[in-house]
Amino acid sequence: MKKIIDTLKNIWSIDELRNRIIFTLTLLLVYRVGCHVVLPGINPNELKSGDAQNGLLGLFNMFAGGAFNNASIFALGIMPYISASIAMQLAQIAIPQLQKMSKEESGRKKINLITRYVTVAVTLFQAIGYIAYLRTQNGNAIIADNLLWMITTVVVLSAGTLFVMWLGEKITDKGIGNGTSLIITAGIIARLPHSLIQEFQAKTTGAGGGLLIFLIEIAIMVVIIMAIILLVQGTRRIPLNYARRIVGATTASDLSGNRDFIPIKVNGAGVMPIIFAQAMLFIPSTLIGFSQSDTAQGIVKNLTNPGSLWYNVIYAVLVIAFTYLYTALIFNPTQMSDDLKRNNGFIPGIKPGDDTANYIGAIMDRITLPGAVFLALLGILPGIAGQLNITSGFASFFGGTSMLIMVGVVLDTLQQIESQLLMRHYDGLMETGRITGRQATSSI
Repeated sequence: MKKIIDTLKNIWSIDELRNRIIFTLTLLLVYRVGCHVVLPGINPNELKSGDAQNGLLGLFNMFAGGAFNNASIFALGIMPYISASIAMQLAQIAIPQLQKMSKEESGRKKINLITRYVTVAVTLFQAIGYIAYLRTQNGNAIIADNLLWMITTVVVLSAGTLFVMWLGEKITDKGIGNGTSLIITAGIIARLPHSLIQEFQAKTTGAGGGLLIFLIEIAIMVVIIMAIILLVQGTRRIPLNYARRIVGATTASDLSGNRDFIPIKVNGAGVMPIIFAQAMLFIPSTLIGFSQSDTAQGIVKNLTNPGSLWYNVIYAVLVIAFTYLYTALIFNPTQMSDDLKRNNGFIPGIKPGDDTANYIGAIMDRITLPGAVFLALLGILPGIAGQLNITSGFASFFGGTSMLIMVGVVLDTLQQIESQLLMRHYDGLMETGRITGRQATSSI
């Protein structure tokens, strides 16, 4: 306890770090307040709660911190910016010109500008879709459904998303941590107290099982968090040496006594496979939903019910497949091999060039399989928890997208705080070892 108090004192004694933390918390507070400001022309008393809980709509609502269900000015949240960023990231892999631009400072600025333009286009498209959703689910809440209200709503939703994007960029520049990720995490954490209270009431009233069952659930959730930390921080280190170099008239044998490593993440794809898998399951269920046949409706029910066997099996297979696909897109063994060769680096016992690329690729393939299986298991855990009579809100914290994002972002933020402390010769946050995050492995 004394160690924690001393660390907090050290953090608060550093002016720059203290100002960054206060700045971050202030902007996050602004975002959370905005999540409860209802769109013009909407009667909040007529809004239905809990309409967007599963599938892609549930993902939107989670990323928007509940603003999606609240018909808030931030209803679209940061999701359009994330979609645009993912699209640009994939475009850099597919288009050589963009890949070349990404290696230069001026090129990266142009890519960021293009990403903002794409964000505006995605926001306009999603705003129109959100209006259709409001008409379907909350038609009575619309005070005057006319053309003027539609135009006003599209403008307000677009402005809200761009403002949230601006908040995220300001947090990244002048705050602590990744702004976009922190905004998403703030929305996830905001749901936790209500979910805990709801689960506590469900277990302590009626035939819920009592306080003991609730405490067992909390203990299981802690174990899941520990497992996620292992997944996020797990790496396979490939030993690396550099050829001896001559600096002036002196031989710099900086590698003869030191050995470097190439850290290969067990989960190199981050949370993206789970997001892609949820989106893929939502698309066929939407298309089949237009059919009125009993068979089609049965398929839709299986694809949208997290507790069904077919949902979990298909979901797990998609997560594993997308893990391999996304890892292959962002991880290029040939480029790593060329970079090593250009910098006179080599893996002991492996020839430079194609042999090095094949060796790195083989290791990546081997460690991706257990990482993908573990990620798939985490993805289906909320559905399993729901089948064990755990309330849907609390079940979402037993793994899945919510917990993966929250744990990864907290680790990233703590890593940055620890770096600030160590840079000023203070003790780190841990007595032994260092905190490692997932900054290089995920877009979120």
